[in-house]
Amino acid sequence: MIDLKTQVDGYERELILEALQQAGGRQRQAARSLGILPTTLHEKMKRLGIPTARELYIAEPAGSATGATSLAS
Repeated sequence: MIDLKTQVDGYERELILEALQQAGGRQRQAARSLGILPTTLHEKMKRLGIPTARELYIAEPAGSATGATSLAS
């Protein structure tokens, strides 16, 4: 059985992650490339469990050199 919602969410997640990677983590630029508003992108990221750059920055220990490259993980 195919779960349509799961499939659509997975594809949407892939597109958002790709847009964020191409935009260097800049959400406004990623939203623009996807043809959606930044607020819509933020809502979708929250629903799909994609952390924002700010959340990644806050979650990393001080002095960590990993940066926002973990977006695609």
